[in-house]
Amino acid sequence: GGGKIRSLIAGVFDQSPALVRTKARETACLVQSIRLKTQGPVEQYGLKRFSTAEATVILRENGKMREKTLTMDTLNPQVKAVEYAVRGPIVTKAGDIERGLQQGQKHPFTEVIKANIGDSHAMGQKPITFLRQVVALCSFPELLNSPSFPEDAKQRARRILQGCGGQSLGSYSASQGVDCIRQDVAVYIEQRDKGVPADWDNIYLTTGASDGIVSILKMLVSGQGRSRSGVMIPIPQYPLYSAAISELEAVQINYYLDEDNCWALDINELHRAYQAAKEHCHPRVICIINPGNPTGQVQSRKCIEEVLHFAYEENLFVMSDEVYQDNVYSPDLQFHSFKKVLYEMGPEYFNTVELASFHSTSKGYSGECGFRGGYMEVLNLDLEVKAQLVKLLSVRLCPPVSGQAAMDVIVNPPLPHEPSYLQFHKEKSAVLGALAEKAQMTEQTLNTVPGIKCNPVQGAMYAFPRIFIPPRAVEESLGMSPDMMYCLRLLEETGICLVPGSGFGQREGTYHFRMTILPTTEKLKVLLEKLRDFHIKFLKEYASLEEPKR
Repeated sequence: GGGKIRSLIAGVFDQSPALVRTKARETACLVQSIRLKTQGPVEQYGLKRFSTAEATVILRENGKMREKTLTMDTLNPQVKAVEYAVRGPIVTKAGDIERGLQQGQKHPFTEVIKANIGDSHAMGQKPITFLRQVVALCSFPELLNSPSFPEDAKQRARRILQGCGGQSLGSYSASQGVDCIRQDVAVYIEQRDKGVPADWDNIYLTTGASDGIVSILKMLVSGQGRSRSGVMIPIPQYPLYSAAISELEAVQINYYLDEDNCWALDINELHRAYQAAKEHCHPRVICIINPGNPTGQVQSRKCIEEVLHFAYEENLFVMSDEVYQDNVYSPDLQFHSFKKVLYEMGPEYFNTVELASFHSTSKGYSGECGFRGGYMEVLNLDLEVKAQLVKLLSVRLCPPVSGQAAMDVIVNPPLPHEPSYLQFHKEKSAVLGALAEKAQMTEQTLNTVPGIKCNPVQGAMYAFPRIFIPPRAVEESLGMSPDMMYCLRLLEETGICLVPGSGFGQREGTYHFRMTILPTTEKLKVLLEKLRDFHIKFLKEYASLEEPKR
């Protein structure tokens, strides 16, 4: 409308006087026409407000609105296939209830306790002082002159800023990340793995671990029909994997963890899953989460060796999700990196098996989810393929540089002789100590409830207990999975937000939920008491002659 009027008026000045009068009348009629169309109750056009420019587009001769280009019918079907339970319908409902409570709506509880996602700071964890000091100095370099900041923090900030374009955190970095931070990651890995060599050219900084995982999966998916790439993932799994597989139209190959053996990975189950999948796809990659999410198990060295031997024999790319490597609570267990075990298996393995390992700022003791910092180390990649990976990463320019700085602090923390060491060590130990206590408390409390069985929470940040749901409740779940119905009822009656096990995958006929151990100790006690009372009430409501399975 407006553009057409302006062009008519502009064109008038080049015409004869008679033509000018004619054009002026046409312009006036057009203006009047648009005014008439926008007068009166605009709701009749299905819109609350629209401009005169939009009016001419929206109205057709038959009075119908212009159809949308993007509808559920035209939407990419792979997007529709994506599911991500951690932020699924239960969490949406929890947000609605929370807003209702703020507006004075009455519920049988006064707050929503969100135990659905591994977001430490949202649950009240305090930031690690040294990490925030370094990132603050990088973000606002004028603070480098302030006596309030320790010298070791300033030293790290100066080094990071020297690696940034224009010595500013606001500049793009190289697609693989800031060079000096990649070098620090390589030194960290070498120290963690007791001297196993690490080449910083194999290090890629990422937007959280998720970005790296999806990038590697993109590289691996190809073929059609029976030659389409198959991706082996643990069940239960973190739903990032199934979501990425759906989006990329790869084939998901489930291998089941052994719930009766603390969610251990059974090599015979890997062989079963692999052989079955070969009938309809080309298995090309195996994903492992260690320590486990949602299952909280810590893989033994023997188990890792068996997985790597299996991958070597079957020519599989290995993806090792190690974001919880600092979160090991059982005193008789320790974290073994896949890379270290691969090295110890000898050069025939270490120089041939393709391995991508992932880490993040979001978990561990720092819990800095919002910075979206992470890295991946990729071994034995074909040189031409490596160039293609760099090309793929360059499309998203670079990960957030503030997140890269946060990652640098995690891999380059204060050393014993530095001024910040004592406070850093105290804060880190307090976070991990509290998590270990809460892991034990969660397991022990849940195992006192009839009809709930919880394996030891050996690591990570979650419990994934099995829950008995009476047959009548299963029948009445009305098209939704029974554990979804259970979690929905739990939310509506107690304000506790958990994620149903069906969102992570589980053996047919079993039901679970995932809950984080991140709430404060006092809040976690309240959560577990409410959960126990709800579960007993739920069992009584659907009273069954069956003895609850333990």
